[in-house]
Amino acid sequence: MTQPKLILLEFNELTPKLLDRFIAQGALPNFKRFFDQAHVYTTDAEESGERLNPWIQWVTVHSGLSYDEHGVFHLNEGHKLTEPCIWDVCSANGQRVWVCGSMNVRYDTPLNGYVLPDPWTVNMEPYPKGEGLEDYYRFVQTQVQEHTNDRVPLSKGDYARFLKFMVQHGLSVHTTSAIVRQLAAERLKGDGKWKRAVILDKLQYDVFRSLYRKCQPHFSTFFLNSTAHMQHAYWRHMEPDPFQVKPSTKEQMTYGDAVLFGYREMDTLVGKFLDLAGADTTLVFSTALSQQPCLTYEEAGGKRFYRPKDFDAVVRFTGVEEHLRCSPVMSEQFHVYFGSAEAADAAEPHLRALKVNGRPLLRVDREEPTAIFSGASIFDELPADSVLTSGTGAEAPFFDLFYQADTLKSGMHHPDGALWIRTPARQHRVHPDRVSLRTVAPTILMLMDLKPPDSMSAEPLEIALEPVAA
Repeated sequence: MTQPKLILLEFNELTPKLLDRFIAQGALPNFKRFFDQAHVYTTDAEESGERLNPWIQWVTVHSGLSYDEHGVFHLNEGHKLTEPCIWDVCSANGQRVWVCGSMNVRYDTPLNGYVLPDPWTVNMEPYPKGEGLEDYYRFVQTQVQEHTNDRVPLSKGDYARFLKFMVQHGLSVHTTSAIVRQLAAERLKGDGKWKRAVILDKLQYDVFRSLYRKCQPHFSTFFLNSTAHMQHAYWRHMEPDPFQVKPSTKEQMTYGDAVLFGYREMDTLVGKFLDLAGADTTLVFSTALSQQPCLTYEEAGGKRFYRPKDFDAVVRFTGVEEHLRCSPVMSEQFHVYFGSAEAADAAEPHLRALKVNGRPLLRVDREEPTAIFSGASIFDELPADSVLTSGTGAEAPFFDLFYQADTLKSGMHHPDGALWIRTPARQHRVHPDRVSLRTVAPTILMLMDLKPPDSMSAEPLEIALEPVAA
């Protein structure tokens, strides 16, 4: 008997209400085709506040565990998960897997297939080693982590190794042409750099398709974050009415269709996956959570964030004498790693003592004995002449060491998520009741003809008990 095959499309934070609106406008024909052939659910992340973050919810999707059960709170902490994820169960049962960019992953070794972690992860490596994934991963990781910085620390050798990998792993004429058009538009018009995020999506798809055809996996994932970023940055330009801080006319003209642009790019990829999956592969689309207008900071002029130009330089400025490395995450956040618990103990008060204009600057969380999670915790607008002071008495102009990202936060997280399941039977049904995000993992395993592990306590959705084939 032929084993089932399934592709999980992980388009981070796409919003069910926006999907409905754009489909109704005729802007997303491939999403419409997918919708009309799928069981359609709305998932509930069952979290709020600081627990409502994608690096928590995607762990739930992959493991079937709630935050209270898995305890993974920060991005780059997926390795702390002790229970198996979907791909671990598939691999342990002899099925091939291909995990492409999934957020906050962990995996058991040896694994029967490939893993490319998300670009914010430093504690999990691409798998297996020695096949060039490391060169692609390091390049993308640097580009993503430093996308708001004017200086991206990559050498000519980094670019050469990345290009070599892409040529050997499916770089398409379509993607090459898109890169040329993007760079030419930036040079001729002097703007449009924000659209670069979708270039990474195209590169990621080329790599996915190349290894998908090589590996022929039974289970695979494909994660993208670009449209989530556009919602966070440009929701106020799409819908200015709810916001007190209105975009300028120029900003409105530039970014008014930015969110729709992101959804249309996702729609193009959906079309490619519908074709790639063929007749015998189940296609699952999940967003884990979604977004809504971020109005919390409007009375203070909107939420800004400040990011170090050089993370190590900021840590040294605080007076910390010994740290191994810094690892930037999203927005203002970063990890600081130390060689011993004693070194972390000594550094913690120095980081807490950093101030700007007399105000404590850094949030400081002790992740584990040898690591600290930090980031600027001031989100209002700072004067150009702001002064940074350390606990040792050192002073420096704030904007010599930090820069302000060029967009106000416009979208914030919402617990609803989209979950569409298109089996080979192509049956369509819209399920009105919201379902727990914890049901995704056991449902996928049942669709793969595999028994969910005891750690996955949620019941699979009814569709998993129906025949997979038409």
